[in-house]
Amino acid sequence: MKNDLDSKKKETASISRAALLNILEDLYNAKEALRESEEKYRTVLEASPDPIVAYDMEGMVIYLNPAFTQVFGWTPDELLGKKIDYVPEENWPQTQMMIDKVLAGKSFSVIESRRHTKQKNILDVSISVATYLDRNGIPIGSVHTLRDITERKRIEAQLQQAQKIEAVGTLAGGIAHDFNNLLMGIQGNVSLMVMDMDSTHPYHDRLKNIEKQVQSGARLTSHLLGYARKGRYEVKPLDLNKLVEETCETFGRTKREITIHQELAENLFAIEADQDQIEQVLLNLFVNAADAMHGGGNLILKTMNVTHNNMQGKLYDPKPGNYALLMVTDTGMGMDKEIMERIFDPFFTTKEMGRGTGLGLASTYGIIKGHDGYIDVESRERHGATFSVYLPASEKRIQKTVKAAEQFIKRTGTVLLVDDEEVILEVGQELLEAMGYRVLLARHGKKAIEVYKKHQDEIDLVLLDMVMPNMGGGETYDRMKEINPDIKVLLSSGFSIDGEATEILERGCNGFIQKPFTIKDLCGKIEKILEKG
Repeated sequence: MKNDLDSKKKETASISRAALLNILEDLYNAKEALRESEEKYRTVLEASPDPIVAYDMEGMVIYLNPAFTQVFGWTPDELLGKKIDYVPEENWPQTQMMIDKVLAGKSFSVIESRRHTKQKNILDVSISVATYLDRNGIPIGSVHTLRDITERKRIEAQLQQAQKIEAVGTLAGGIAHDFNNLLMGIQGNVSLMVMDMDSTHPYHDRLKNIEKQVQSGARLTSHLLGYARKGRYEVKPLDLNKLVEETCETFGRTKREITIHQELAENLFAIEADQDQIEQVLLNLFVNAADAMHGGGNLILKTMNVTHNNMQGKLYDPKPGNYALLMVTDTGMGMDKEIMERIFDPFFTTKEMGRGTGLGLASTYGIIKGHDGYIDVESRERHGATFSVYLPASEKRIQKTVKAAEQFIKRTGTVLLVDDEEVILEVGQELLEAMGYRVLLARHGKKAIEVYKKHQDEIDLVLLDMVMPNMGGGETYDRMKEINPDIKVLLSSGFSIDGEATEILERGCNGFIQKPFTIKDLCGKIEKILEKG
């Protein structure tokens, strides 16, 4: 009996050990299956090109994949077990709604929002969320997949802007056409009345004022027609570099507080364009840049040869071929997205009342499009702006035009030419020598006083620039007049005769000539002063 009992105990123990081994084997297999499953899903997550981040129900980060680190900058060591703060304030209401759905155990498809990176750059993102549950169906966490859609949003915004500009351009062209018809009717009637009216008639001056207002209206409509790409162009092969240099020279004299940097490509493609229209584009862009740089700054001008392949990723689909590219960059206040979306709209301006019509950049856009070119703008607030102008290249040769020389009588005498611009000294000396004068040069006010003291008995006239660094034309004039009260001085400036020039003239300066001037203009001004004795 005892032997039977011992035998049964051994059999039971043997069965128990076998069952235990089976259980242990099952547990091991389950653990291996779970490990393999975890490895498989981890591989999928880590291979994903989209950023993925997982949270527990307290909002603590429990996982993030390499793509998240690559896009947003944070590493697992920085975030695991912590809450991540990368939601812009204006996107919190939308994010709170998303959190509420997660806490309720709901997954949801894509929503669009914004997140900032570790470097504080704002990205547009699409977000999808999956909530995971325990065995009892209770939510224990969520997995968020984000996709950077910043570039897509930028292209969509550009497309909407281009479509809006096209529509407004069509409207602007129609308005300008009808408005010009109205102005023509007014101008025609005024002309008829003036023809039959003596200049002493009390209404004569009023009619002349009406003519001036008609001309002002016509200038506005010419901007509109430029914007609408309905201007008439005298197209010929042009050297864009030369136009940039010449326009810079004129513009730079009136904006001394701005430093202009030119990086012009050698052998730049010729363009086929209307010279007056392209000069208008350049001035519009330069003036816009200057207005953005209160108190001064840098204006960087670059030209280069490109092809349509260099214009990939743009909103437009450029025609195949070569292009001359002009980039106009300023170091001004920059623009936000809202302003950039409207920058080419007619009558849109950020300037105070009376300082702008809002047609400069609108007409620039129209002129460039009318020349089968393209124009872009890139900017951020407080980081300046860059306008890029692409004009189709031309294979035609640029024809140099030679103007007939002005006819005048040769003169004698000595002129002291004072100017801080090397190019003005060179061309001024040539003009004066061509007129028959001997020329002495001074590159600034102090040098002018030194030269005048030494040669005052020989110098018949001083041609004096008004705007110069350190010692301006006004002070230079006063110092030379102390040396010789009978000195004869012709003041020159890129500014108008108003303001400081008038004050210098009132102190006894003999005359004023505005740059740019012709040799005929200069000859006439000098003769008039010298003839007075």
